[in-house]
Formats: sequence, structure tokens, C-alpha cells
Amino acid sequence: MVLVQTGLERFIESPPKWIQGCRLGLLSNSASVDRNFCHARELINLKMPGQLAALYSPQHGFFAEKQDNMIESKDMIDPILKIPVFSLYGQTRIPTKKMFDPIDILIIDLQDVGTRVYTFIYTMSYCLEAAKSFGKKIVVLDRPNPVSGSVVEGNCLSSECNSFVGRFPIPMRHGMTMGELSLLFNSYPYETGCDLEIVKMKGWNRNMYFNDTGLPWIPPSPNLPTTISAMVYPGQVLWEGTNISEGRGTTQPFEVFGAPFIDNEKVLFDMGGSELEGAMLRCIVFEPMANKWKETLCRGFQIHITDPNKFNPYITSIRMLKSVCFHHKGEFEWKQPPYEYESKRLPIDLIIGDKEIRRHIEKNDDIDEIVRYWQDDLNEFIEISKMFYLYK
Repeated sequence: MVLVQTGLERFIESPPKWIQGCRLGLLSNSASVDRNFCHARELINLKMPGQLAALYSPQHGFFAEKQDNMIESKDMIDPILKIPVFSLYGQTRIPTKKMFDPIDILIIDLQDVGTRVYTFIYTMSYCLEAAKSFGKKIVVLDRPNPVSGSVVEGNCLSSECNSFVGRFPIPMRHGMTMGELSLLFNSYPYETGCDLEIVKMKGWNRNMYFNDTGLPWIPPSPNLPTTISAMVYPGQVLWEGTNISEGRGTTQPFEVFGAPFIDNEKVLFDMGGSELEGAMLRCIVFEPMANKWKETLCRGFQIHITDPNKFNPYITSIRMLKSVCFHHKGEFEWKQPPYEYESKRLPIDLIIGDKEIRRHIEKNDDIDEIVRYWQDDLNEFIEISKMFYLYK
């Protein structure tokens, strides 16, 4: 197995000389570790004693302990280093001047999951903008895209669906690393223009899934406990915008989904059977212990990935969503607001990122017609994104 060296490991191995004497901040969570499970804040503090002045946490908290959307974290004092931890998913999601006053350089070390609606990338984007405004420097310690950098999938965000789960017109499965996205957000077409530096990985290539890296998987949030949950997430996250359980409250969130009223046979018929491209659908019965349908028997499926290189999570989940919507009229519902601090627009529109696709689903339009709808925008994004690739 190829061993990938993360940006954190390379940064600790050989810190740039210009960082000496600077006051440092670190945006991280519990997944910000090296291959020996040592956390970034402890490694940086050992390498550059006394320079780490403040810590910052994204959604789900500094310890990745918050279970769901709109569960905020409070500012606190780090129990190890006794320095402030400023929450960027609390009273504000945009860094304030007061938050950035203690530092000269903000280091960002977050494990993204390669999906447009995962908010870590927008917390990073707000940090880039704040750094520009307050005259600070950003250093991104790059990490793998766990669902590879070779596949880009889905529609690009429509401007009418902008939210904290979608700030920029990128597709659901964007195929970029945090470092590459920071370059994109900082340059064309957003032109943030902050002082930005990327510490690249060593040994990573675009065909790799996380299991190919030799790195330990630490859940970046509670409901992505495994690499499999991350691989299905770019599609299965759609169920968050419905009254169908996405598996929260079970041991296999996003891998399993269902509701008391699901007719498994009808869904399987629409899918052409249980054998999908790159995956198998297994009929299951489960009982969530929290969240939707708590302590209620649900019928549904578990997705078993058989070939990651053939599995397209977004298209697969749209096909399943179409079937459930079509066969369960009167029982299936779109989830109502609020969702990620939006109180008027439908959550599903914010998640899909385009109201028209929701209408296609409601009409049970052919999947090929839906894909044709977004293909031109997707092709344009692919060409733009290649300008910012750091890895072959």
C-alpha cells in the first residue's frame, strides 16, 4: 500500500523558516491527526513552543461531538494547551476581528469529505475572506479527498440555492482537496486574494480513495464513522431533505436508509434489481435510536459498495429518491425548514442546490434527462477546477 504523507506531517517535518516567531492559530477538529494519532495542536506546540495562540473549531465542534445540523458549539479553553478555542459554528460562522486579533497566521487542517454540502469548505472560505480583511496569512495543510479526485459528479449549485451548505457553484462531488479548493475560492472566479500558502501532501494521486492512503480514518463528524459512510454520503445526504431516515441514530448512518412505509420491492423493481453499478442494495429492517422515526421500525436498504470506481453515489441516490417519491405519495414528504439557518426555502433545494432538479424528481423524469440538465455546467466546472489541481 502506498503511504501518503499529509500536509500536517510535512509541515511538522520541515516548518517554513518564515513562520518562526509568528503567532499561530489552528482551525481543526478531532480528525486533525498524523498517522500516529497525534493531534495537530500538540504537534505544532511541540515543534514551535509558545507560538500557538488560538484554536478554531468548525461545525460539529472541536471534538467532533455534535450530532446534527444547527447544534452549535460554544467558545471554550482548550484543556491541554489552555488557549482559547473560538467556535466558527456558534454565535457566528464568519470569523470576527476579535477572533483573529491574537494571531498572525491561521493554519487550517481539516479532513473534508469531497461533497459540496459539507460545511468545512465554507468555514475555510470565510476564513480566507476574513484573513484578507484583517491582514492575516492562511496556511492550508492538505489532506486526501476520501472519495478520490478523479470523479466529479452532479449538478453545480444554482445561485438561488446559496446557503451555508452551498456558497459557490461547485458540483455535489467536487473531486478536489481542501488545498485545491482554497486556491479556487481565493482566485477565479471569487477573487478573495488573501495571502495563502498550501502545504501539499506527498504520495497522493487523484485515483486514490481513502482506503488507498495508508492513513487512519478518524470521523470528521459523528455520522461519518467509516470510509464507506463517506463514500455513499455524496448521494445519501439527499435523504436529509426528506422524511426518510438517512440512518442517523443507527450504527451505519448514510449506509442505511428507510421509513416505516417503504415498499422495498417497488424500489428494487425501479432500480432494476439489487445489483447496481458498483454496489448492491440489501433489504433491511432497522430501528433508529434517535432522529427521524426514533424507536420506530423502518423498512429500507443498506448500500454495499462492491467497486468504488464504478459506483456513482449521487446518481444512484437520485434514482432511489425518485422511486420512493413516486411510489409513496401521501406518505413521502419533503422536510420543512428550518435547515442550516434557512427558515423559508425547502431543505432539499438547498441540498440538491437546484430547485429544477427537485421538480424533475417530483415528475419522475428519466434519470438521463436529469443528467443532461446539469451536464454543461458540470463540464465547465471540471475545466475550471483543473486550473487549481495540485496532484496528478
